[in-house]
Amino acid sequence: MGKHLTCGALAVCLMLSLVLPSAAQAAQLPPETADGTENQESFLLTFAGDCTLGSTPSTENAQLGFVKTVGEDYGYPFRNVLEYVTQDDFTFINLEGPLCDGGYPAEKRFVFRGPTVFTRILTQNSIEAVSLANNHTMDYGQTGYDSTREALDAAGVPYVERDSSLLITLDEGLTIGIYGAVYYSLDKARICAGIAELREQGADLVIFAPHWGSEGGYRPTPEQQEVGRAAIDAGADLVVGSHPHVLQPIEAYGEGMIFYSLGNFAFGGNGAPKDMDTALIQQEVLRNADGSISLGQTRIIPASVSSVPFYNNFQPTPYEPESSEYERVLSKLDGTYTGPNLRISGS
Repeated sequence: MGKHLTCGALAVCLMLSLVLPSAAQAAQLPPETADGTENQESFLLTFAGDCTLGSTPSTENAQLGFVKTVGEDYGYPFRNVLEYVTQDDFTFINLEGPLCDGGYPAEKRFVFRGPTVFTRILTQNSIEAVSLANNHTMDYGQTGYDSTREALDAAGVPYVERDSSLLITLDEGLTIGIYGAVYYSLDKARICAGIAELREQGADLVIFAPHWGSEGGYRPTPEQQEVGRAAIDAGADLVVGSHPHVLQPIEAYGEGMIFYSLGNFAFGGNGAPKDMDTALIQQEVLRNADGSISLGQTRIIPASVSSVPFYNNFQPTPYEPESSEYERVLSKLDGTYTGPNLRISGS
């Protein structure tokens, strides 16, 4: 097993990372690192949490619901974080719910759906890839799932599915492999084999994207820790988790990083969440002169899921630096947050 940082050491790491320049500058880091190493290529990757680009059936036609709020203004959900997602090399989100224009909802408490035209939210906001490996992609059955894939294919948005992999080469030349999994199929052997296969297929950087953990839990479960660390040991560089709907700690483990949960982001499924904290994570990736890949600085942008304080208007907005909200997000990510878990059930 690799070595991982304690929460205290990680807190120092995260605070140091916050001195990175603005997104515009961070996306153009020079080929010389702080220790003087030259001839390195630098790439900037951005990660956000659960994005439900739609509504529940009961709020689909509500004036304050996601569908009506966005309307034809497809830039709306990401407008206040646009500098981060457009001036990087790659942005990846979890697409929590199908994009379909008809069908019948599944018989469960929470089901989500957005219209297929909402693929324009992804394309107009420079989202380079999404995960469909979650527990809501089948909310409108196989018909809804097929519609989602067809809409994404037509829009040119790559996606990773459950127990499957995606290989994508950026215009800048970095080949990224992504393996997706859901909590009810976290087979370590299969996951590790999938990671190894992505390496064999030529991935420079491997991301494991699990949908896992306990909803409302601010701390990772033992299973998350076991599977996440096993993925890094198997060759993944980054673990980017989703599903709890709240932020969970970041762990530096071995040569990789584990983002246990990035919480909600542009989340149309809940107009009044009990926890509105979120974050964008920007990870610098370095390609050395010999072709090897290493991770550089990790930048955190603490944010709210809404640009207004009392309800969710589905427009994530960064918190003011050093504000109490800003510091609260950091405490959730460095593991020092002491608040009680939220009660979320039936999703």
